[in-house]
Amino acid sequence: MGMTMSQKILAAHAGLDKVQSGQLIQAKLDLALANDITAPVSIREFYGAGFNRVFDTAKIALVMDHFAPSKDIKSAENCKQCREFARKFELKHFYDTGNAGIEHALLPELGIVAAGECIIGADSHTCTYGALGAFSTGVGSTDMAAAMATGETWFKVPEAIRINLSGAFKPMVGGKDLILHIIGAMGVDGALYQSLEYAGSGVASLTMEERFCVSNMSIEAGAKNGIFPVDATAKAYMKDRVDRAYTVYEADNDAQYSREIDIDLSSLEPTVAFPHLPENTRAIGAAGDVPIHQVVIGSCTNGWLSDMAAAAAILKGRRVHPDVRCIIIPATQKIYLDCIELGYTRIFVEAGCVVSTPTYGPCLGGHMGIPTAGER
Repeated sequence: MGMTMSQKILAAHAGLDKVQSGQLIQAKLDLALANDITAPVSIREFYGAGFNRVFDTAKIALVMDHFAPSKDIKSAENCKQCREFARKFELKHFYDTGNAGIEHALLPELGIVAAGECIIGADSHTCTYGALGAFSTGVGSTDMAAAMATGETWFKVPEAIRINLSGAFKPMVGGKDLILHIIGAMGVDGALYQSLEYAGSGVASLTMEERFCVSNMSIEAGAKNGIFPVDATAKAYMKDRVDRAYTVYEADNDAQYSREIDIDLSSLEPTVAFPHLPENTRAIGAAGDVPIHQVVIGSCTNGWLSDMAAAAAILKGRRVHPDVRCIIIPATQKIYLDCIELGYTRIFVEAGCVVSTPTYGPCLGGHMGIPTAGER
């Protein structure tokens, strides 16, 4: 019986020729990631367990991106704790206010993640890097603490669901619509502790940013990870970013899947999720006339340069409705600069939007635009 992409990566990092779903393994890590909310917990656990060294100063990344720039004393203390830890152990990948960005956009941009690698992060959306053919998944802060010290963690090898994509998107439809369609169809626990393995001829029509979005939100269907094949598009993205050798894994022809789902990309419509779960999705035409009070264009799935371009194309020469607040957050400092150089920032400001420095802020209801009761 063959193996899926994820199973092959896990087998390689566990030093095994073969693994099967349900098997418990100990795997070596290529990267352990945490942010200003999760890292302080990991650091306390790290010291509490008696650890006094990290496994590799180049394979731990700390990114100050959730409540940074600090919104209050507590968030400032969290960032300070991370700074002190990074300084003490001379971490190569520490990103603070001024050179940071939303972690799941920043790490691919800088070439810190690559195909075939095994990556964990104390953030559920760490599965983003499956877009590059890596096995990446979120873990708890205690597991992160142990990983920072040992460079290893344990996994139960997941089963996989194969998503066969065909066709191409219609105008105004993209990766977010695809993953919302999938979550709406299978529910928030439809892929519980399974890999979502995307395949088929339709993959070639997806941009890297769309793949990052789809992989990122695979967790919203309960998946352990989401992963794409490493094709010419993925290799081109890594070419000028990744400065080390990487390994491309492909699923075996006889790999076993718990089920397969076929999706014609040309059949999808713009899709939105209603409260209070991501599975409560509706095609925009069926959503009805729903007044809204605030729009945020940002986060680790909506803050890419292509998202900024789409927003600028819509907003150019127009004004935000007087009853709506629009907050735009480029995902990284580079994207922020690109927006300025391409004229997007002027379009946003002239349309009545607020443009923020890169931060997760409003995505998790933390800061930079918190709605009050009764607002949408």
